[in-house]
Amino acid sequence: MIIHSIIDNDLYKFTMQHAVMELYPYAKVKYQFINRGKTKFPSGFAKLLRKHIDQLADLKLTPDEKEFFQQKCYYLPPTYFDYLAGYRYDPSEVKVWQDGGDLFVEIEGYWYRTILWEVPLMALISELYFKQINAQTWHVEKIEQVVKQKADFYNNLGIRYADFGTRRRYSLENHDRVVRILSTYGKPAFVGTSNVYLAFKYNLTPIGTQAHEWFMFHAAKYGFNMANEIALENWAAIFNGSLGIALADTFTSKVFFRAFNMKLAKLFDGVRQDSGDPIKFTKMAIEHYQKLRINPLTKTIIFSDSLNPERVKEIVEYARGKIGISFGIGTNLTNDVGVEPLNIVIKMIAAKPKDRGWINTVKLSDDRGKYTGDPKMIEIAKVILDV
Repeated sequence: MIIHSIIDNDLYKFTMQHAVMELYPYAKVKYQFINRGKTKFPSGFAKLLRKHIDQLADLKLTPDEKEFFQQKCYYLPPTYFDYLAGYRYDPSEVKVWQDGGDLFVEIEGYWYRTILWEVPLMALISELYFKQINAQTWHVEKIEQVVKQKADFYNNLGIRYADFGTRRRYSLENHDRVVRILSTYGKPAFVGTSNVYLAFKYNLTPIGTQAHEWFMFHAAKYGFNMANEIALENWAAIFNGSLGIALADTFTSKVFFRAFNMKLAKLFDGVRQDSGDPIKFTKMAIEHYQKLRINPLTKTIIFSDSLNPERVKEIVEYARGKIGISFGIGTNLTNDVGVEPLNIVIKMIAAKPKDRGWINTVKLSDDRGKYTGDPKMIEIAKVILDV
């Protein structure tokens, strides 16, 4: 069994789950696997994946996990942890099939339930793929050496960073290895992980806020023009100032900053950059804060898009001293073992708010290659938002 803890998942899935339960308990959604890298999967892969998906139904929150989670994530109420203790994955919510080398995965059901599937499914797909093709990696000593070299590099840069690498990790074993090393050798630069299970195992702080789907659903319910503002207002209402980093690029950062008014800019601690040019984004954020008469040095940008040491250094050299900066580093930490990582995502493709029909959802981002959703709806969004 590859996934052996129900909290082997990213924190933002649990925080969003709580918010969905509070605000949209009747909402239904559909998710779809998107193979951006056009990887061909070996024969029998869908059957193997199905077996592991079915095994997830046996997972449940342990008392020790619950105690840790509740202590670290004080902003989640005890009612949520009681719910999570009773939560079980329902494999019938996931459909998997294969056509030659093409893999198809779809998820459908109540949003408050299906929201937990994305991250473990992607981790399963990645690990099973490398196992089935018998991928040849570096030896463990070299992998550990590379992790320590990166830790030294980031410590010398004097930055703060967290592990964001669950979804496209090489394996749980390697993810565990990376976090174990960084939890001691990586300090003070290394500040935690998005993976709640590994945070539990190594007594770290789980890190994260919200994902694109939060804004995508709000666009389906309230329209593209109001999506960012209402999504952030609702987030603030649920978490009362905690988890104060706002994801900026769901419908392009240009559109986001139009909605990021004085109230929201002062209320949120900062923003997360997840696509496009990080330098251009930094300039945009600084100019926006300055226009609102907010000192950019009192705010933080979390950079989380395709980071490696060279890219991080470039960002630091430009942004340091102008605005607060921190980093969420994913695949380059957990899948730097001598293989080519998969380029895969799972995205919400449709939403059904209470008492309404299905509405196609889209994500634009600051990188046209990351646009997802129905092509007609993408064009509608671009016209409405003038992007």
